[in-house]
Amino acid sequence: MIEFLFGVDDLARTSFAYSPLQEAAFSLRAWHDPVRYPFQRPWLRRMRAAYDRQDREVLDAMVTGRMWIPDFLTPRPSRARPTFAEELRLLRATPAATVTVGLRDAYSDGEPLPAVLTGPPDRLLARIADALEAYWSDCLADAWWPRAQSVFEADLAYRGRVLAEEGVEALFAGIDPRLAWDGEQAVLRLIPPHDRGGWWREQVAVAGRGMVLTPTLFARGAQPLCTPQLPPALFYPARGRAQLGETPPPVADHALARLLGTARARILLLLAEPASTTELAHRLGVTPGAVSQHLSVLHEAGLLLRVRVGRSVRYRRSDLGDGLCRADDCAP
Repeated sequence: MIEFLFGVDDLARTSFAYSPLQEAAFSLRAWHDPVRYPFQRPWLRRMRAAYDRQDREVLDAMVTGRMWIPDFLTPRPSRARPTFAEELRLLRATPAATVTVGLRDAYSDGEPLPAVLTGPPDRLLARIADALEAYWSDCLADAWWPRAQSVFEADLAYRGRVLAEEGVEALFAGIDPRLAWDGEQAVLRLIPPHDRGGWWREQVAVAGRGMVLTPTLFARGAQPLCTPQLPPALFYPARGRAQLGETPPPVADHALARLLGTARARILLLLAEPASTTELAHRLGVTPGAVSQHLSVLHEAGLLLRVRVGRSVRYRRSDLGDGLCRADDCAP
């Protein structure tokens, strides 16, 4: 069991964020064992040829036999929505000692370090960063990341509503049922699967640093990351990650489609959770311009709400839109 000890101000400093570099690194697990990630299989099939053109030798070596990844590839996000370019610059500046320790710890179970990961750490880091940059550009940036980002934005919006309406205890329980918030002692407990009896305990003082809560598409449960001098972090399974493997809902035979048209009905059904124009275009396989026209009509009709989040404008169904979907009994 891991216990996170919160101080007076730690909850106020706890925040949500997601990391494109982390997701790029975690996605390498799916190539090693696609059975674990059923929602990623359509993307894996489409990207197989592009992935095979990458620096497979070093990318494959980033995942150990236990499916571990060096910690320096999964940094805590520096802000709520960092870009891949920002995080890649930080990765390239990783100290040589951190690279050496990260690789050693990842392969600490006796599995031999692959030959490709030996040699001067500065040159190795440059090759790793180059391989990840090419992998991001060729396999993730255009088709995969916009949909993944849509899932993360919806997750963050949902968690924010839960925190505001139901409180901290419901927030943590919804992230992972193995998380339990003790309000009297200000302690967050995580019981790993191998510790059902509670015989093992590690305590981590948040100590004024806050905590970073990071959704990911590649975890089955909450995973802690605790490093001295840095805020503790929890990776957790993103809500709605099944959307990565979905096809747009069929609506042609529904009354909603006869009322609004098939395209607008499909968009309305997909907007149970917030999404941007670009994200909807990727999910529907059409141009952003086409989606934008439909969004404008639905918004003017009062079926959608529009909210600006950073540089992005996101849409979700209004109460009227929800009512139409319920009445047609075709909500996704």
